[in-house]
Amino acid sequence: MPLLTVGHRGVMGVEPENTLRSFVRAEREGLDVLELDLHLSKDGELVVMHDADVARTTDGSGPIGDFTLAELRELDAGQGERVPVFEEVVDAVRSPLQAEIKDRAAARVLAETIERRQLHERVTVISFHAEALRETRRQLPDIPLVLVAGRSSPTAPERAQELGAGMISLELQHIDAEIVRRAHDAGIEVISWTVNTDEELARARELGLDGVVTDMPAVKRAVERSG
Repeated sequence: MPLLTVGHRGVMGVEPENTLRSFVRAEREGLDVLELDLHLSKDGELVVMHDADVARTTDGSGPIGDFTLAELRELDAGQGERVPVFEEVVDAVRSPLQAEIKDRAAARVLAETIERRQLHERVTVISFHAEALRETRRQLPDIPLVLVAGRSSPTAPERAQELGAGMISLELQHIDAEIVRRAHDAGIEVISWTVNTDEELARARELGLDGVVTDMPAVKRAVERSG
């Protein structure tokens, strides 16, 4: 099977991250799955942004939770793009989505949206945070889950099993063959972030990973060339 390619915040290496422009470009470039990040605005809307503060990716400053959606809409998220909400991404592209949540409150709002929009077959919920995934499982018993890990990657296979997650998304520098073996023995797929170079892609293949998370459309083309 060819490696699964996941577009990281769209294709953030070439477009403003977590914007509609980035997601549309990622789909056009053929990425298999699009990954995005979710926070709640002051008025409870599912806002697509990685950081809890708007400063790095917009021309504003301050915590997302201090802004209403209308106020967030006034910000420039890069190249004139506006900060989107989750359902706008759902409507802008057709690709499968990995939706990363940071807490239980966002998990509940995302679960309601998935139910209302009937997105069970299209959205996978991902998180570093076990409680966010547990809340998702309570709300949506059959939804696919992905546990994300960085330095805690060595314990990820066992934690994923406990959570009922069918995939783990691990930081490449913290993965070794033993972690991959334990995950695969438990029937858990392993993907890695962030794979942007030929050397990183070669390492992912050497480890026997199931997929890669990338910022760059060129990685998708490299995967296609190598089969």
